[in-house]
Amino acid sequence: MKPTTHKLDRTRQAAPQVFEWLREAIIALELAPGTPLARAELAERFELSQTPVRDALIRLSEEGLVDIYPQHATLVSRIDLHSAEQAQFLRCSIELEVVRTLATVGDAALAERLTAMVDMQAALAGTGGETFIAADQAFHRAMYEAAGVPDLYELVRRRSGHLDRLRRLDLPSPGNSERVVRDHRRIVEALARREPEAAQAALRAHLSGTLGRVADIRTRHPEYVAG
Repeated sequence: MKPTTHKLDRTRQAAPQVFEWLREAIIALELAPGTPLARAELAERFELSQTPVRDALIRLSEEGLVDIYPQHATLVSRIDLHSAEQAQFLRCSIELEVVRTLATVGDAALAERLTAMVDMQAALAGTGGETFIAADQAFHRAMYEAAGVPDLYELVRRRSGHLDRLRRLDLPSPGNSERVVRDHRRIVEALARREPEAAQAALRAHLSGTLGRVADIRTRHPEYVAG
């Protein structure tokens, strides 16, 4: 890791900020599986004592994103497929109900707003970068918020670290970002038509993509995926 100092917001608690910074770097694969995370180096980077760094690493361990070996080392974990599958099950279970609820209501203003978000994603398709991923996440978050369950989005996000890393390995493959855009359009069209079953079918197809390509991902990135 580079020793560059990272400035924190001194009006907020330090440990949650260190946790979020490290989590985002791990999810984005800026900190690849196997990367050592030394408390002393992190404390120097953030200009902190080691206590908030330790607390942040413990939280990351609870999410399965780091492996802590007492008196030895802390390493960014490899992607655990079982954890990814469980996150997929949780996300699919919740979002199927989210789109059913939205399709039953048939909010025209929401459909228009989601369409605009998909149009923005289409303009970013092919980049495979963090901007496209942020737009994708914003689309799904908007549906949770419209269904009145924003806290469940945060629950899913916290459980999806391994799945999100798999998606980042998968997204740069040719045609994947365009596929995401097509899937999102099908979901919005079903919502606009007030067709709950069609919306659920479109969502189910959309969410099944990455895990359906695990064998290929593992072949291309054997050092990242456990098992």
